[in-house]
Amino acid sequence: MENSPIHVIAKWQVKPGELETVLGLLPEVVKASIAEQGVLFYKIQQDNTDPDTLFLFEGYKNENDAAAHRNSDHFQRILVGKIVPLLETREVNVTTPLTFEL
Repeated sequence: MENSPIHVIAKWQVKPGELETVLGLLPEVVKASIAEQGVLFYKIQQDNTDPDTLFLFEGYKNENDAAAHRNSDHFQRILVGKIVPLLETREVNVTTPLTFEL
């Protein structure tokens, strides 16, 4: 599994009144993340019924690349240091894509 692709699916519930701040911080995170080696995709979506709910869909070539992302300066400084304190909840699921012969 070490060389298998890793997908991260995160759900953030932003604290009331903090959405604009979070959205203002995200472009720098996205720009730096998609420039990292081993990043397959890094997408952020907003819930249609609750704008304070954000979903992140991230793809990495393998676990080493996912770990490098989590240890990166922008992840630690912006995401952990500035965004996480503005969230009510943060759920992160790390997954391995399944493939089927059809």
